[in-house]
Amino acid sequence: MADRGIPDIGNRPRPPARPAARLSNQSGRYEPIARIAFDDGWQSLEELPPFATTVSVDSTRKNHHPKTSRRTSHSTARSIPYRGCEHGCVYCFARPTHAYLGMSPGLDFESKLFVKPDAPALLEKELSAPNYQVRTIAIGTNTDPYQPIERKYQVMRGILEVLEARRASGRHRHQVRR
Repeated sequence: MADRGIPDIGNRPRPPARPAARLSNQSGRYEPIARIAFDDGWQSLEELPPFATTVSVDSTRKNHHPKTSRRTSHSTARSIPYRGCEHGCVYCFARPTHAYLGMSPGLDFESKLFVKPDAPALLEKELSAPNYQVRTIAIGTNTDPYQPIERKYQVMRGILEVLEARRASGRHRHQVRR
């Protein structure tokens, strides 16, 4: 190769090829923010156990939660058969209520559900009280009363059956729309 004007370098080893970009994405030392790479779990989704929903019994002794509107003096009673929701809508306004139970409004809200299996019996007891006054009953104001676990527990069905039985007997004037 010396005859073409290229100097002969002999058998010297070639220097390692330099990468086209830097090997790290470290912030400059004068930057106000430093970015540090760490494994946050997104790269290891195959290693996670299957997503499972746990259902616990909510042993609340009251079914109705009275609430008076700020705008009107109209009083309503809320009946909440479930806490948490398996649908897991990102925009759901009820998510922060799980924080009151010491749980995450994120995955815990979707996977750690609470059921009130004795809600229909509690409702019957409260409606039978001698001092009960008929008022609007709002059902499922916090979470969907017809989420997938309703197939197994049928709490909402029981609540509607109690209301329908009382309407049919003429004991109260609660309107049950079909």
